[in-house]
Amino acid sequence: MGSGTMQAEPFAAAVRAGARTLGVAVERDQLEHLYAYFRELRRWNAKINLVARDTSDEEVIDRHFLDSLAVLSLFDEQPGRLLDVGSGAGFPGLIVKIMRPSFGVDLLEPRLKRVSFLRHVVRTLDLADIEIHAERLEPNRPPPGNNNYNWVTGRAVTSIGEFLSWCGHFHATGCRILFMKGPRYEEEMEALGRLSLPWVLVKEKKYRLPGCGAERVLLVFRGAREYL
Repeated sequence: MGSGTMQAEPFAAAVRAGARTLGVAVERDQLEHLYAYFRELRRWNAKINLVARDTSDEEVIDRHFLDSLAVLSLFDEQPGRLLDVGSGAGFPGLIVKIMRPSFGVDLLEPRLKRVSFLRHVVRTLDLADIEIHAERLEPNRPPPGNNNYNWVTGRAVTSIGEFLSWCGHFHATGCRILFMKGPRYEEEMEALGRLSLPWVLVKEKKYRLPGCGAERVLLVFRGAREYL
C-alpha cells in the first residue's frame, strides 16, 4: 500500500470503465474527487484499518468504489438527504456525496479513528452539506441530524431484520431503507419473513461487480401502508 498506490490516469480509466457497465457516467471533476479520496484511503490505511490490508488497488476500486457507485441508479437528480449508517471508510455515503453534490449526507460511524479519516476527507475535498456523527443508530433513540432523510443506507452493518428494527424513527416519514448485500441475502430475507416488522420490499436490483464478477443486490424497503 502507500508508495504503490495506483496513479490518477489508470484509476480514472478503471473507474470510468467499471461505472459504464453499471450504467453510471462519471465526469472529470468527479473522477478527480474520487481519486483524491482513493489516495487518502490508501495512505491512511497504512495507519488504521479502513479496508483489509492485503486488498489491491484494483480490488479497492471494484469492491468499494464501483460497488458504491451502483446505488446511484436508484437516485434521481432531485436534491435529497441520505443517512449512511456504519459508514466505515465512507462507503457508500462519501461516494454519493461526490457524485450527487446536491444531496445532503450524514455519515454515522462510532469508531473514532474512522471518524477522523472521514472528517479529513471531507476537508480535503472541501465537501459542503455533509455531517459526520461519532454515534451508532439505536432503536430507542432519535437519529442525529435533522431526521429529514429520504434515504438510509446500510452496507455490511448487520442483518436486514435487525437493521430494520433500528429504523422505527423513519417508518412514517416515507424514507426508504437501502441495503447493499451479497448473494446470501436470501437467507436474511427468509429470516425477515418470520418477523412482524412494518416494512415492505419495494425494489430489488441485482448486479455483478465489474472486476471480480461477484454477485450483489440492492434492496429498498419502505414503511408498509397499513402501519402508516
